[in-house]
Amino acid sequence: MTDETGRAPLARTERAGSAPGSAPGRPARRHHWWRWALGGAAVLVALIFGAAALLMRQSAPPPLALPTAAARAPAGPAGGTWAVAAGSVAGFRVAESALGMSNTVAGRTGAVSGTIVVSGDRVTRAALRVDLRTIKVGGKVQSQFGTSLGTAADPVATFTLARPVTLGPRFIAGSAVTVRAPGYLAMHGTSRPVTVTLSGRRDGPALQAAGTIPVTFARWGIKGPAGFGIVGSLADHGVAEFLLVLHRQ
Repeated sequence: MTDETGRAPLARTERAGSAPGSAPGRPARRHHWWRWALGGAAVLVALIFGAAALLMRQSAPPPLALPTAAARAPAGPAGGTWAVAAGSVAGFRVAESALGMSNTVAGRTGAVSGTIVVSGDRVTRAALRVDLRTIKVGGKVQSQFGTSLGTAADPVATFTLARPVTLGPRFIAGSAVTVRAPGYLAMHGTSRPVTVTLSGRRDGPALQAAGTIPVTFARWGIKGPAGFGIVGSLADHGVAEFLLVLHRQ
């Protein structure tokens, strides 16, 4: 049959708006899946770079060192047994990287104890303890670091002096001195010989001491903490550091 114009009417099965060649009763299929894939990839890249940028913006505190302010004149003899007092800090520093950017992760704790024995101008004994469970990164305790350090089984790290170290007459007079001291660092169930770079000075009736110890994690069987994934990674070595305020016992 034809209409008044002589053209055949549309088939009943064809719907208005159907694309030519499409199946009867079925809307045209739009092959735009690749746009969704590209959009999802762009969002993922933006999230990764955003997370990396946030990671890099979290600047670490400066390395622990002797205060820059001038010390007070020495008061009393230098010899004797000195105990770690309030104001002492210990922790670590580890380099991290994320998508070509680099930063430093630093942990801090005030849970430090121990004693140092000075005889004449020499340190004859030293034993320090740090509660690793209390170390905070960015002001918070990070569980992944506790897992990596094995604090559930070995919560305390210790440093003991291996042999006496001479500080010299300048230390007795009140000047700051820096020496290298051999010792043993025990943590994660393992004790290893180390060398600490130690700076010390007298401050009125107190002593101040700051030190750093290079630490290669594999020597203590420490694995890098989880949680950085594809966004970032930590180096396989770091530095243990401390700043001590000591008062005479």
